Amino acid sequence: MDDLRDRLPQGRVASAVGECAVYGDGPGGPRRLDLADAAAVARGGEGFVWIGLQQATAAQITEVAALFHLPPLAVEDAVQAHQRPKLEVYDDVAFAVLKPVRYVDRIEVVDVGEIAVFVGERFVITVRHGSTDVLGRVRRELGGGLAEEVAAFGPTAVLYRAADLIVDGYERVIERIDVDVDDIEARVFGPGEDDHAERIYNLKREVAEFRRALVPLLRPLEQLAAGGVEHVAPAAGSWFRDVHDHALRAADRVEGIDRLLSDVLQANVARVTVVQSGIALRQNEDTRRISAWAAIALVPTAIAGLYGMNFDNIPELHWKYGYFAVLTVIASACTVLHRLFKRNGWL
Repeated sequence: MDDLRDRLPQGRVASAVGECAVYGDGPGGPRRLDLADAAAVARGGEGFVWIGLQQATAAQITEVAALFHLPPLAVEDAVQAHQRPKLEVYDDVAFAVLKPVRYVDRIEVVDVGEIAVFVGERFVITVRHGSTDVLGRVRRELGGGLAEEVAAFGPTAVLYRAADLIVDGYERVIERIDVDVDDIEARVFGPGEDDHAERIYNLKREVAEFRRALVPLLRPLEQLAAGGVEHVAPAAGSWFRDVHDHALRAADRVEGIDRLLSDVLQANVARVTVVQSGIALRQNEDTRRISAWAAIALVPTAIAGLYGMNFDNIPELHWKYGYFAVLTVIASACTVLHRLFKRNGWL
């Protein structure tokens, strides 16, 4: 024990430890302890140890990994984050990556976190990246209120409850996205000529981000539901099956939302195209009207400009009825042009 304490830089790691306690070692709920004692309990004793790291640095995760002899490849995935949901089994631990999500309705953004879970025989180590209350809720349940049958799973109970709460969170996010999709539909197919393409595209992009968190999780949940995963309690299979069913239902709904957004985007494009075509048509009509009136105005302008030139021999220049004759010609020509343009739909 003293050797463990000497090798572990407690102060440096402690800042990243959100939970370090032993569960199931007797009445009275979880018992908190330091990392060195946790490592000793994990090697032999009653109950199991849960060590929760949050926003930990690579050095902090590596130090805890060395204390519990975690596989280097899994530790690397936990350090780097940005992993796809997955389940991997090593000699001493099962390693899972889960992606909790939350929907920021104000800006219509799907915020995706990440939780890496190491499940050993007598310990579970979680590494949280991003903002999520899933692990906190699991801790409170383990402290009291968790079904006795689930609590008997030991470290697997943490993995099961985290996966269950995350999938439940998916369904809540889908419900909130549905509200925004309904609002977009009402705006696209309602009155008004606004272009909603940017909002639709942004929401479609967030749905794609959501799918990347959800769809890859289906295979690990299927493996857990089938049972036989080493280091995972066999009795938990039926419980994971329920989580898998909920995840399948959520995946189907997300696929439906994505297809609906594609259809709404196409409808919006068609609607905007019709509006723009109408505007172009009105502009063409206005241009024709202006051209028609300009052509009519050209006649008196041309005649007046001709007779305004300083030549003495212009025909009928000194005829006493010349002025009236010119006015008659102007009026007749303008009337004929106006009727022609009117008949052709230019006026």
